Amino acid sequence: MASEEASLRALESLMTEFFHNCTTNERKREIEELLNNFAQQIGAWRFCLYFLSSTRNDYVMMYSLTVFENLINKMWLGVPSQDKMEIRSCLPKLLLAQHKTLPYFIRNKLCKVIVDIGRQDWPMFYHDFFTNILQLIQSPVTTPLGLIMLKTTSEELACPREDLSVARKEELRKLLLDQVQTVLGLLTGILESIWDKHSVTAATPPPSPTSGESGDLLSSLLQSPSAAKLLNQPIPILDTDSEYICSLALECLAHLFSWIPLSASITPSLLTTIFHFARFGCDTRVRKMSSVNGSSQNVGLGAERGRLGVLAMSCINELMSKNCVPMEFEEYLLRMFQQTFYLLQKITKENNAHTVKSRLEELDERVLCWCWQAESYIEKFTDFLRLFVSVHLRRIESYSQFPVVEFLALLFKYTFHQPTHEGYFSCLDIWTLFLDYLTSKIKSRLADKEAVLNRYEDALVLLLTEVLNRIQFRYNQAQLEELDDETLDDDQTEWQRYLRQSLEVVAKVMELLPTHAFSTLFPVLQDNLEVYLGLQQFVVTSGTGHRLNITAENDCRRLHCSLRDLSSLLQAVGRLAEYFTGDMFAARFNDALTVVERLVKVTLYGSQIKLYNIETAVPSVLKPDLIDVHAQSLAALQAYSHWLAQFYSEVHRQNPEQFISLVSTALEAITPLISSKVQEKLLLSACHLLVSLATTVRPVFLISIPAVQKVFNRITDTSAQRLPDKAQVLVCRALSNVLLLPWPNLPESEQQWAVRSTNHSSLISALTRDYRQLKSSAILPQRKVQLEDTKVIIHQTLSVLEDIVESISGESTKSRQICYQSLQESVQVSLALFPAFIHQSDVTDEMLSFFLTLFQGLRVQMGVPFTEQIIQTFLNMFTREQLAESILHEGSTGCRVVEKFLKILQVVVQEPGQVFKPFLPSVISLCMEQVYPIIAERSSPDVKAELFELLFRVLHHNWRYFFKSSVLASVQRGVAEEQMENEAQFSAIMQAFGQSFLQPDIHLFKQNLFYLETLNTKQKLYHKKIFRTTMLFQFVNVLLQVLVHKSHDLLQEEIGIATYNMASVDFDGFYSAFLPEFLASCDGVDSNQKNVLGRNFKMDRDLPSFTQNVHRLVNDLRYYRLCNDSLPPGTVKL
Repeated sequence: MASEEASLRALESLMTEFFHNCTTNERKREIEELLNNFAQQIGAWRFCLYFLSSTRNDYVMMYSLTVFENLINKMWLGVPSQDKMEIRSCLPKLLLAQHKTLPYFIRNKLCKVIVDIGRQDWPMFYHDFFTNILQLIQSPVTTPLGLIMLKTTSEELACPREDLSVARKEELRKLLLDQVQTVLGLLTGILESIWDKHSVTAATPPPSPTSGESGDLLSSLLQSPSAAKLLNQPIPILDTDSEYICSLALECLAHLFSWIPLSASITPSLLTTIFHFARFGCDTRVRKMSSVNGSSQNVGLGAERGRLGVLAMSCINELMSKNCVPMEFEEYLLRMFQQTFYLLQKITKENNAHTVKSRLEELDERVLCWCWQAESYIEKFTDFLRLFVSVHLRRIESYSQFPVVEFLALLFKYTFHQPTHEGYFSCLDIWTLFLDYLTSKIKSRLADKEAVLNRYEDALVLLLTEVLNRIQFRYNQAQLEELDDETLDDDQTEWQRYLRQSLEVVAKVMELLPTHAFSTLFPVLQDNLEVYLGLQQFVVTSGTGHRLNITAENDCRRLHCSLRDLSSLLQAVGRLAEYFTGDMFAARFNDALTVVERLVKVTLYGSQIKLYNIETAVPSVLKPDLIDVHAQSLAALQAYSHWLAQFYSEVHRQNPEQFISLVSTALEAITPLISSKVQEKLLLSACHLLVSLATTVRPVFLISIPAVQKVFNRITDTSAQRLPDKAQVLVCRALSNVLLLPWPNLPESEQQWAVRSTNHSSLISALTRDYRQLKSSAILPQRKVQLEDTKVIIHQTLSVLEDIVESISGESTKSRQICYQSLQESVQVSLALFPAFIHQSDVTDEMLSFFLTLFQGLRVQMGVPFTEQIIQTFLNMFTREQLAESILHEGSTGCRVVEKFLKILQVVVQEPGQVFKPFLPSVISLCMEQVYPIIAERSSPDVKAELFELLFRVLHHNWRYFFKSSVLASVQRGVAEEQMENEAQFSAIMQAFGQSFLQPDIHLFKQNLFYLETLNTKQKLYHKKIFRTTMLFQFVNVLLQVLVHKSHDLLQEEIGIATYNMASVDFDGFYSAFLPEFLASCDGVDSNQKNVLGRNFKMDRDLPSFTQNVHRLVNDLRYYRLCNDSLPPGTVKL
C-alpha cells in the first residue's frame, strides 16, 4: 500500500505542477508522456481506484477517471473477466458513497464511466445495470443521482458512437425501448408528486387581476372548463432540492423525447404535467422568488425558477419537431397545442402591473441550463411557434375546435411586443412560413379561395399595417435608431436585413390581398412624397450654389425621419412591382400607372433641383438622406421596367403618347446624373435604370430622344472625363443594347438593322480607339510607366467589351452578328497582344476572360478559321513551362489564368458537329501530359475542379471519340460491344479520376463522383467492357476505403449509391470475387472476424438493403480494428 500512497503523492504533485502557470510547455509535454505511459500499463486501474477513494485533488480524480474511460472504451475486450467484475462492483459503490461530496463535474464523469461499462456489458455481464438506475431514482435519497445516470444512459446508449458493432447498437436500442414505459412512468410520478406536494402546502392567495383568465378565448382553446381551471391553479413554490430534481427529470425527458417514437407511452398525464412546469417560464412572479443554495449538487446551476419553464418547453419542442405523427397521437397533439396557446395568452395578456413588452423582456432573460447553454424562455417559445406553423398547422387547421384566427391574434401580439430585434426577426420568419402555407393552400384549392382568404383577411391587413409601421421612423424611431447601418454581415447591414425581411412579409401579403396591400401602402408613400416635393420652396440661392433653408434642429430631425421613411417606402413600392405584371396587368393597371407616374415625377424633380448637390444645415445627415431618396426613386422606377415593357406592347399601335411621355421624362431625369461629378450611389442607380429601359423596355424611339443622344456624345467624346469603371460599363452596355437588341412588336423588315449596325460600329470604334492603337506599340519593350498606362487601357476597354458581349449572348443571331462585326478588329488586336503579355498574369487574366465570353456568346459569328487560330495560339503559348510558371509561381492570379483557359476549352469540346473535333487529341494531351502532372500532387484545389470538368466534358460530349458504336453492329450482336478507340487516353483520364478520390478535397471528390455517375446514367460508363474488366472493382475498393477511413463522411450517402451502381453491373462478381478479396486484404482484423463481416453482408440486390449492408460492413470493420488495437500485446485469440 505504501507504493500506492507514494504514487498518489507523486501524481498529485505532477498534476499541480502541470497546471501551474509557471510550467513550461516542454515540461508539460514530459508530464503528459509520463501520465500516458502510466495509463497504458496493465493494472493501472487498481492504482486509479485507490486514487479516487483517497484523494481530494480534482485533477487527480479527473485523470483517474480518464484512465478508466480509456480502459473501458478501448481495451475492455482484453481485460480479464475477474478484473471486469471487480471494476463493475467497485465504481458504483464509490459513486454511492461519495456522490454528495464529489464536485459535480467529477460525479458526472464517474456516472459516464459506469454507463460506458453498461454500454459494453449490459445485460449479459452487467444484468443489474438498468435496475440499479431505476432503484436509485425510486429512493428519495438518491433520486438526483439516478436521474443523472438515466440521462447519461439515454445519451450514450440510444445513439452510441461508432465504437460498437451495428448488431450491438440495435440490441441496445431495443433494450432501451423496452424500458421506456417504465421510465416515463417513473418520471411522471416524480414530477406529479413534487407538484402536488407543494400545491397542497401552498397557501392559496386571493384572486389577483391576472389569475381570473378563463375568458372566452381560453375556453375556446381548451374546450373544457376543468382543464382551464387546472391550468389556473397558483404555481407552487418549490424548495431548492425539489426544483433541482424537477430540472433533472425534465432534462431526462427532453433527451428521451429526442429519440423515442411518439406512442401511447407518452400519456396525457405526462403531457399535462410538463405543461404545468412550462408555466414556471411565463409567470414573472415565480421567477422573482429565487432559491439560493450553494450545495455541491447545485453548483453551476442558475437559481432562477424560470429554468424549469425553459426545460419544460425543450421537452415540448422535442415532441413538436417530429413530423411523423401516428393517428392515435394526433389527439394528444391537439391537447398540447391548446395548452401551449393558453401559455401564449398568459404571456401576452395586458394588465395594470405589466405591459406585454416588459413581461416579455423579463421572460427573455437567459437562464443557464444543465447543458451549459444559456437560453431564454422566449427563445424556446418562439421555437415552439415556428415548429407549430411549419410542421403541424396543416394537420391542426382542419380541427373545428382549434381557433386558428384567435391563435393568429395572439401571435400578432407576441410578435410586435418582442423585446429584441433578433426575437422580432424570428417572429417575422414564422409569419413568412404562415403566408407561404396560405399561398400554397390557396393555389391548390382555387374553388374555395375566397372563403379561405375571408377567414384570414383581417389578420393579414393588421399584420401588413403593423409591419409597415415598424419600418417607419414616424412610428418606431427609438428602435430603428438602434439598428446598425454601417457594418456588413453577409453583404447586408443590420438595418438592410431588418428592412428586407419586413418587405418580404409585405410582398407576401400583397400576393394574397393585392387591393388591400396597395391601398394601405400608397397613401403612406404619398404623405412622405408631399414632404419631399415640398422641399423646393425652401431652396435658396447662395454665393456657392443652392442651399436648403431648413435650420431648426427639430425641423432637421423631422425631415431626416421623413426622408428615411420615404426611402424605405420607395423600396417597398419597388418590391411590389412584380404583382402588377403578367395576368394581373389589366386588373391592376390604374394602380400601377399611378405609381409609375409618381416615380417619374419624383426622379425628374430630384434631378432638376439637384437635391444631391444642395447645401444643408446638417450635411453629414441630410445630404446622404437626399441622395438615398433620389437613388431609391430611380431603383423603384427600374423595378417597374417589366410593367413598362408590357404597357408598351399593349399600346404601341394605338395612342402610345402616355407611354412615350413616361419614358422621355424618365430619361430627362437620368441624363443629368450621368456625370463623374455625381455621387457613385446615385450615378449607379441612374445607370441601372438606363440599362433596364434599353434592355427590358426597348422602345423604338429611344435612339431619337435628345437625352439619349446626349449620353452617346458624352461617352464617345474622348475629351470628357471618363466615368468610374462600374458606371462606364453600365452606360456602354445600355447604349450598345439600344442599337443591338431587336425592337419588340415590330417585324424584321422594320428593324432598321443597316443604320443600327453602322451606328454600333461607330460606337465601338470610339470606345476602343486607344486600345486598337496598342497593336503597333505593344510588341516593343515598354518602360514601366508606359506598361502601367497600357495595362489601364487594356483593363478599361476589355471590361466594357466583355460586358457588351455577355449582355447579348442570349439574343437573336442578327444582334450577335452586328456585335461581332463591330468588335472584329478589337478581337484581332487582343489576339495579337496576347503573346506580348503572357508573363503579365493580371493582363492575361483579363484577356482570357474576354475570350471566354466571346467563345460563350459569339463563337458561331467568329467563324471556324478564326476560332481555330485563337485556340492554336493559346495551345502554343501555354507550354508546360508556362503552365508551371502560372500555377506554381504566380499565386492565385496565375491559377485563374489557367482556369479560364481550361474553361475556354470546355466551351470548345462541347460544340456539337465535327468542326472542333480535330482539336480533341491536343486538348486531351494538354490536360493529361501538361496540366495534370503539375497539379496532381499539389494539395491545393486550384485548377483541379476546372481540369476535371474539362475531362468530363471531353468524355460526355465526345463519347464516340472513344467508343465507336454502329447501329448495325449492335443489332447483329444483340448487345452493343463497341469498338474502343484512343484506349490509352481513356484509361489515363479514368486513372486521374480514381486518384482524385484519394485526396482530401471534399468538393473535388463530390464533383468527380457526380461526373462518373452522370457518365454512367447517360453513356452506361460502368457497363463498358474496358471499365467493367479493368477498373470497376478498383473504383469500388477506393470508395469503400474512403468510407472506412471516414475522410469524406459528409458524402456517405453519395458514396453508398455510387458503390451500388458500380457493383450492380456485376453482382455475381462482386459477391463471389470482390468481397472476399476485399476482406482478405483488410489488415487489423483476424480471419474469424473477416468471416463474420462476410456473413453479415447479405446478398441483397436492391439499393436500400445494399447500402445498409455497406454501412454495416464499414462500421463493424472499424469496430473490430478498434477492439483488436486495444488487446494487450501477446494476447492469443482462439
